[in-house]
Amino acid sequence: MSRPTPMSGFPELLPGQRMVEQQVLDVLRGTFQLHGYAPIETRAVEPMSQLARKGEIDKEIYVVRRLHAAEDDTAAGDELGLHYDLTVPFARYVQEHSGHLQFPFRRYQVQKVWRGERPQEGRYREFTQADIDVVGAEVLADHHDLEIPLVALEAYERLHTELGLPPVRMRVNNRKLAEGFYRGLGVEEPGAVLQRVDKLDKIGPDKVRGLLTGELGLTTAQADACLALSQVSTADASFVEQVRALGVASELLDEGLELLASLVAAAAERVPGRLVADLSIARGLDYYTGTVYETELSGHESMGSVGSGGRYDSLASDGRTTYPGVGFSFGVTRLLVPLFGRGVIGASRSVPSAVLVAVDAEESRLRSEQVARALRANGIPCEVAPKADKFGKQIRYADRRGIPFVWFGDVDGQVKDIRSGDQVPAEATTWRPPAADLRPGVVHQG
Repeated sequence: MSRPTPMSGFPELLPGQRMVEQQVLDVLRGTFQLHGYAPIETRAVEPMSQLARKGEIDKEIYVVRRLHAAEDDTAAGDELGLHYDLTVPFARYVQEHSGHLQFPFRRYQVQKVWRGERPQEGRYREFTQADIDVVGAEVLADHHDLEIPLVALEAYERLHTELGLPPVRMRVNNRKLAEGFYRGLGVEEPGAVLQRVDKLDKIGPDKVRGLLTGELGLTTAQADACLALSQVSTADASFVEQVRALGVASELLDEGLELLASLVAAAAERVPGRLVADLSIARGLDYYTGTVYETELSGHESMGSVGSGGRYDSLASDGRTTYPGVGFSFGVTRLLVPLFGRGVIGASRSVPSAVLVAVDAEESRLRSEQVARALRANGIPCEVAPKADKFGKQIRYADRRGIPFVWFGDVDGQVKDIRSGDQVPAEATTWRPPAADLRPGVVHQG
């Protein structure tokens, strides 16, 4: 049988990488729960009518059909597709289970999603996301626009300080600020302007100016003002004066400036240096209505955004009740796989085991198994040597797997640190390795 060919866009992690991913997810879940977010999980499939309601993402959806289904098993319009994000299924979940939820509802969700786009670094066809959202019934206080990015930054900061991942910089803007500015200029379709401004990083200001004047009919003065707004970026509230200096006024602009200034001030106090007001951030999705967020890894900006989100006032509605919300999505795979590929991070060992229990002879394997049971009862991950080789070969076996300790003898035996060569008497029911050796750690490799 020929060797299988890898499928592009469907990353499969090695054991050490998977253990790093698990530690990242543990940090995220722990942070979310500290702030009162409850876990949910939604089904992997949704009706195509739900997934494709925005039209432009039709080509990204993987359609699901039973291989041997009869032609009339699924009526037209009831086809199923794999969800391409966690927001669409969450909106459906809120509507379907609203009678059992207490609002504002705080949820986190960690799941795989599938998207049929062209694979490249940071973009995959199957990947893991971790989302948090706060959703209200009819109303949701503005202070949640501040809460969500601060929780996200706290999680990223823990990933940096506890696991050694690179720090992040979050860039934030506010749709009310941008829309108020455009309306103050006399622009009738601010959403269309936002869509063009969202292309700034890809095509540059000159081409965006051409889109604004050519496609939308803005005057050169209006287009230049829109571009001037997008150039404003500060780590403090001084962006307010810079926007005011552009000479545009509207009540909606004032509201957006106030909300964004409050967020910048709160972040400067909680996580200084990690958040900037960047008025070029537009977030192309139509449903965002307030504060929007984009997050990059410092020193790895070429990877693009590794987390994003924002405020949406009418994403979910059942015709009677509208459910406004604000959320943030962590691109877990998008964050980790490029770092693995670049050799930036890895695991300190490829197995959970902290101890290899040596086997003197196959006849005494049961004795080694008793030692292993005693170590496991003491909370120490371990494994028994697969063969009763010479001790030197068993030590080399442990070394290749990154296992730091080898146990010799009975429950009352000796343990050897194969890195230093130190070997001391030990009792398996009470001995413990240093805390740093108990579980595989995340190591910075570059």
